[in-house]
Amino acid sequence: MIFWIIVLVCLGGLAWIRLAPSDPAKWNVDPMVTADQDLANGVRRRIEGGEATMTALERIILATPRTELLVDDTADNRETFVTRSLWMGFPDYTTLQLDGDQVEIYARSRFGQSDMGVNKQRVERWLAELPQAAD
Repeated sequence: MIFWIIVLVCLGGLAWIRLAPSDPAKWNVDPMVTADQDLANGVRRRIEGGEATMTALERIILATPRTELLVDDTADNRETFVTRSLWMGFPDYTTLQLDGDQVEIYARSRFGQSDMGVNKQRVERWLAELPQAAD
């Protein structure tokens, strides 16, 4: 009996991770990038480039598996995307904001104290693809 209770609790937790709603007001926030930062559960980056760079980066992000647009806030030149992990469906949020001739990027995980470098790797992969996409 205890075994089945543990199984049900685990399945309930997994269902919550996959099905929990994403509140745009909580996740579509100003990236506040003052300098490149590697965080325990994410990363902040600021790159040179204007609207064309932002558009190219949007295309690269949306081509990433299990990624969708959560918010397109044209008034603030800001967009937030959700990328889910393959097996467990953990959501990671990435916010882009156009600030003059720079694009600010803030990628972070929703659950846990550490993302084990996943967001940093993903953002670096996107940035590595950027010159090819902008050509």
